[in-house]
Amino acid sequence: MTYIRYQSPTPNARGAFIGIFGLVNGLARDGLLTEEEESFRRTNNAWYDEAYTDPSTVDPTVYDRTLNPLAAAWFRTATTAWLLEPLPGYLQILQAHHVPCTKLHSPDPGRIIYSDPHQVVVVPHR
Repeated sequence: MTYIRYQSPTPNARGAFIGIFGLVNGLARDGLLTEEEESFRRTNNAWYDEAYTDPSTVDPTVYDRTLNPLAAAWFRTATTAWLLEPLPGYLQILQAHHVPCTKLHSPDPGRIIYSDPHQVVVVPHR
């Protein structure tokens, strides 16, 4: 099994690497998106909300910073090709705002703390 993740190439102040959705949502929160970019973000975020499970709705502790520091979600590549289709639009937004984003592939991204048919949430190996 291989997993895929898009994230910032450098960690934030608490050592976490922000994923592609968090990066775009941060631009929106700061009011930096154009109307077209904001429309894309809202439409596709809603699509993702319907397409797959938010792990924190199944396990509220999955992203707890004390219990699972630096927890991060990864897509399962074998079963989620259709979930990756909107990602180029997110990448275009990041490129337009000069926000770097790195694509990672790994057969073992960390200790799995949540798993479903589309994704895993892991605490990265130290």
